Amino acid sequence: MCLTLGEIAKKIDGKVVGDKNTVITGISGIKEAKKGDITFLANPRYARLLSATKASAVIVARDITNTHRALIQTDDPYFAFSRVMGLLANEEVPLPRRIHPTAVIGKRVKLGSNIAVSAFVVIEDDVEIGDGVTIYPQVYIGHHTRIGQDTLIYAHVTIREKVTIGRNVIIHSGTVIGCDGFGFAPFKGKHHKVPQMGTVVIGDDVEIGANVTIDRGTIGETKIGQGTKIDNLVQIAHNVVIGENSIIIAQTGISGSTTLGKNVTLAGQVGVIGHLTIGDNAVVAAKSGVAKSVPANTCVMGIPAREHVRENRVKASMQNLPELVKEIHKLKKEVEELKKRR
Repeated sequence: MCLTLGEIAKKIDGKVVGDKNTVITGISGIKEAKKGDITFLANPRYARLLSATKASAVIVARDITNTHRALIQTDDPYFAFSRVMGLLANEEVPLPRRIHPTAVIGKRVKLGSNIAVSAFVVIEDDVEIGDGVTIYPQVYIGHHTRIGQDTLIYAHVTIREKVTIGRNVIIHSGTVIGCDGFGFAPFKGKHHKVPQMGTVVIGDDVEIGANVTIDRGTIGETKIGQGTKIDNLVQIAHNVVIGENSIIIAQTGISGSTTLGKNVTLAGQVGVIGHLTIGDNAVVAAKSGVAKSVPANTCVMGIPAREHVRENRVKASMQNLPELVKEIHKLKKEVEELKKRR
């Protein structure tokens, strides 16, 4: 697909600096770009690349006025570039809007219009699927599950019984939603399974990465709030509640009955113990272990996780430990010598 800079600027609320009639035929990173491509500059650290790139145009912040090449000035270059990617992306091979003859569909299933059910999909009894849903091959959908319109479910996803999924949700391959929570009652030296009778409720506009597991509630619901994005390889335990527009990054594990507020960020490999509360807008840095509740609007890091300024001071002090040990040994010797002189 080809668009002029003027056409692109209108679609992303940008202002063109240079020739509005410059034709753009592709998108690329600022280092790899070639003539005909559009790229972006969001981080000032890479400003030097603005004069070196071979791109025909660059999406930049409003305060950048370099005129060596055509620019589109925007409020948020990265977000604007993501929108341009959608405009210029090659069209995908369309999935037939039909039900494949090998799909197995149970009784009393309600299927919306313009849906795709691919090969070897299994849909159990009493399932409800909204308009425009796309289901790729070898997906399993359990009894009494509801899936909202325009949701996209990639191959090899398992959605167990009585799960509710909202509109415009994307679920990537290998994910399991509604598996049993890890609940066992110890009695007379053995671990006895506690029935997991709850469910999972996923809000609108959620995206769930590959190989994610979201356990059903023991009693009640595990909830994922509207607009939340979950990266690959995340474990969400029974009765966890995640607020709207949160970000959960790869290899994070959230233990049972923990509640996250709105706009929370858990960076990669974060571990959270159960029955805690993490407040709105909180950020937990990568590889942190959260052992107590985190107040709203704070950033914590480390094991155990604590306020990031204090944690940075602790880490900085630890860098000086070898010198401090030497100093302590030296002081001990001096004290011993003073004692001998008495």
